Amino acid sequence: MLSTVRNMFKVPDLRNKILFTLLMMALYRFGSHVPTPGIDFKAVQDLEEQAKAGGVLGFLSLFSGGGLTRMAIFGLGIMPYITSSIIMQVMGVVIPKLEQWQEQGAVGQKKITQWTRYLTVILALLQATGLTFLFHNGGGGLFGGQNIDLIPDFSIPRVMLIVLSLTAGVALLMWMGELITQRGIGNGMSLLIFSSVVSGIPYQGSALRAEEGNVIFAVLIALAIGVMVAVIVVEQGQRRIPVQFAKRVVGRRMTSGQSSYIPLKVNQSGVVPIIFASSVLYLPVLLSNILPTGGFWDSIRNFINDNLLAPDNFV
Repeated sequence: MLSTVRNMFKVPDLRNKILFTLLMMALYRFGSHVPTPGIDFKAVQDLEEQAKAGGVLGFLSLFSGGGLTRMAIFGLGIMPYITSSIIMQVMGVVIPKLEQWQEQGAVGQKKITQWTRYLTVILALLQATGLTFLFHNGGGGLFGGQNIDLIPDFSIPRVMLIVLSLTAGVALLMWMGELITQRGIGNGMSLLIFSSVVSGIPYQGSALRAEEGNVIFAVLIALAIGVMVAVIVVEQGQRRIPVQFAKRVVGRRMTSGQSSYIPLKVNQSGVVPIIFASSVLYLPVLLSNILPTGGFWDSIRNFINDNLLAPDNFV
């Protein structure tokens, strides 16, 4: 395995692709720590401490690598692009024009990609506006009952600056992801999401080791490695359907039929169902924050928090 890693850097083209991918991921992590203009840094520190406790805020910040709680320029992450891609796939069944583009091959895919970019910018603009008002109003219950105002100097020019900064960050991330896909290794969007998720592992690992001890920590590391191996096996697994071509006459000769196969992947849909399922599971938690107070409503909120929000439950 070590020899394989060494050989990768001996091939100039492969080495350049690896270095380019690492550079883009490093720039993404750097941008996740650069706050947008007009943010109260003391409030950002309080918000980060609240997010470390888990819950809805920690989940929302998961796919941005902590950039959301820092209100960084890459705070929205790449999720607006993922959402717009899912919307375009679903609308392709409903809108005939999109269905025609899907059947046109590379030309149609280029048009779909362009409209996906437009939709990404629109979604990013809406999400940035909503988050700006949400973080000014104390989080709407997402901050664990704490009234944390990230934007004390709330004015129209300041709001426009923050919204445009967050939207531009999404557009820049979308461009970086496409560059990784074209000039780097693997799918750029998936690698950006991967770097966001794994960025919180060092802190979570140290906290788990301090709280549970070395034995539990080692067991969980072994389980995590086992899960990764299982995911790779399922992702790379395929069912090969044999195909036998008939004999044919070429000139005066009879050529024998060739055999081939049709590779059918075990996991055809990729990671999209996982992201969608996570959003659906956390939807009741998000809605519970706007429920009124009272005996019946408090019981519903407590049930949701105990079964979906607690860090030690199955979900």
